[in-house]
Amino acid sequence: MADLDPQARLLCGEGWSDYGLIDSGDGRKLERYGPHRFIRPDAQALWAPRLERWKSDGEFVPGSDEDGGGRWQFANPVPRDGWPLGWPNGEDAVRFTAQCTPFRHLGFFPDMAPVWDWMGTQLGERRDASTLNLFGYTGVGTLALSRYGAVTHVDASKKSVTQARANAALSGMDGRPIRWIVDDAAKFTAREVRRGKRYDGIILDPPKFGRGPEGEVWRLEDHLPGLVHDCAKLLDADSKFLFLTVYAVRMSSLAIGGLLAEACADLPGVVEHGELVVREEGEGGIGAGRMLPTAIFARWRNG
Repeated sequence: MADLDPQARLLCGEGWSDYGLIDSGDGRKLERYGPHRFIRPDAQALWAPRLERWKSDGEFVPGSDEDGGGRWQFANPVPRDGWPLGWPNGEDAVRFTAQCTPFRHLGFFPDMAPVWDWMGTQLGERRDASTLNLFGYTGVGTLALSRYGAVTHVDASKKSVTQARANAALSGMDGRPIRWIVDDAAKFTAREVRRGKRYDGIILDPPKFGRGPEGEVWRLEDHLPGLVHDCAKLLDADSKFLFLTVYAVRMSSLAIGGLLAEACADLPGVVEHGELVVREEGEGGIGAGRMLPTAIFARWRNG
């Protein structure tokens, strides 16, 4: 039986050559994405900025609705169709296109970088692993997993899956064994359970609210428990991990850790929980600054 570790922990992301958190405060953050700098709102940045003045190429100004809305304001030209970035620095670097989207982010989630590293640690030297990426978005996590074996990438947005496939081509990884599937994540997972499928690892990053390709409604609080239990049924005693991240909801990491421990009751290993954070680069270089929380997580690992 998987044991729940009651001690919360931090999973901290550092900057790299194509991304960095420069400063944060007063409900905003200043980041670099390759050659460009952007300001975005962030309610977790309750403190005062460290720098007196922020220079950026653009800023996302939120609307009055706390659940969304807003627009970009640009001070300098920014490629409308995006620009290439990479993660990490190495022979197997993932390449992808960053772009200022209407949803305030830039086409990938840099705070997930330590998660991608952690999944690789769990799989080790495996090159025959079978992994599942639910709510896979533009595929950076999928491409990171693809070095370890076959990956099934699922997202309800055809546009996101198209961009993910383009990122695979940009990375020179379009020949890897990746299944690209446009589908409702919950429905797909339930079908996999009925088919008796199993995976070595699963990552899921569900939104607070969403719609499937046929208008299926997703509400996190209502539908997450069933999805997590179905995911656990796709794992066995030889599987390595399940990683769940949750953004922008009034929920604790201990709560989703308890849910994951319940779902993984028949599996060995341990369930851990905590917060994803990104460290500011600071004046002393990478690793010298404050830590900005971005999401909560719960993860099951075998061993």
